[in-house]
Amino acid sequence: MRIFVITSRVPWPLEKGDKLRIYHQLSELNKRHEIILCCLNDQHIHPDTSKELSKICTEFHVFNLKKIGIAFQFIQALFSSKPFQVHYFYQTSIRKKIHKLIELKKPDVIYSQLIRTSEYVKHIHHIPKVIDYMDTFSKGMSRRIKDAKFPFKIILQNEAKRLKDYENLIFDYFEFHSIISKQDRSFIAHNKRNEIKVIPNGINKEFFRPTPKEKKYQLLFTGNMNYPPNVEGAMYIIQKILPLVWKTHPQTKIMIAGANPNIKLKALHSEKVNIIGWMDDIRDAYNSSDVFIAPMNIGTGLQNKLLEAMSMKMPCVTSKLANNALGAEENKDILIGNKAEEYASHIITLLENKEIAKEIAQQGQNYIHQNFSWENATKSLEDILKLK
Repeated sequence: MRIFVITSRVPWPLEKGDKLRIYHQLSELNKRHEIILCCLNDQHIHPDTSKELSKICTEFHVFNLKKIGIAFQFIQALFSSKPFQVHYFYQTSIRKKIHKLIELKKPDVIYSQLIRTSEYVKHIHHIPKVIDYMDTFSKGMSRRIKDAKFPFKIILQNEAKRLKDYENLIFDYFEFHSIISKQDRSFIAHNKRNEIKVIPNGINKEFFRPTPKEKKYQLLFTGNMNYPPNVEGAMYIIQKILPLVWKTHPQTKIMIAGANPNIKLKALHSEKVNIIGWMDDIRDAYNSSDVFIAPMNIGTGLQNKLLEAMSMKMPCVTSKLANNALGAEENKDILIGNKAEEYASHIITLLENKEIAKEIAQQGQNYIHQNFSWENATKSLEDILKLK
């Protein structure tokens, strides 16, 4: 089968969740199908991109978003009901190139990743189309409103409404739909949302497995550190949770690892708080830390960081929100906190009681390995793409 795939970013390097998801999905699909990958791009291309993309597709095309085009789209967005981020990723000149490529390649199915790419193909009717919502963007945006200040609060409110309306509207332009979790599916406003297929992310358990290494840190948090939910989570750990832990365990150190740490996080770097930035091999972070902490309060989707940490046999502490998508059993596979005092208490328990930490880590790893694999997740996607 010939699958035509459109992404809003070049899926390499894998520093963001949407890149990781599509990279591993295509890695599996490329074993059995012909993949034509079209990537929108607004950044510098990594030197290894060509080599890496060649591993996951038959051919790929990169369409650079012109800055003047982005500016023009933002002006148009002021007089439109479509989300600003949909406008950001859309340019008429690229749409024409994509349509010519579709006409030339005659794919059996079109796979559009994220609503950001949907405008490029929504009016194509002679080829079946699949859209992967991945996360419910509108819900993630609305969760950021509470702590935003004027005028950003008004901007976020407006964008959240636009996203919710668009997620509902775009449903009817596509024959098939997927999303990362049942929790995210429940936030889609469309009355046929239960038809959306839940396709979680997976984990490469052979890659993400622990190896002996000196433990330099008691705590670890990872992720793209310029992404608001991750920034909020890291700030919450440093400013709210750690002061409580330091009352009884003053030598506790944390590593915060991930690409592009923003200026607010960099300012909090200290002897006990290492804002380390991008790591070539994130396994080094997991192997050098005792406990993984992820108090996610405003994000959506399935947290890849938890899949990785649990596969690396780390005891994990997270929020109810994050675990709703993960589905792990509380107090068996994972520990759940609702406020800073609870997170701190769980951390102290895991640091003081190695047997409890070991048991949580083992059960967590078992749960992830039994329930999350890229092979199984992509088989479900393959069924959709085969129009079953």
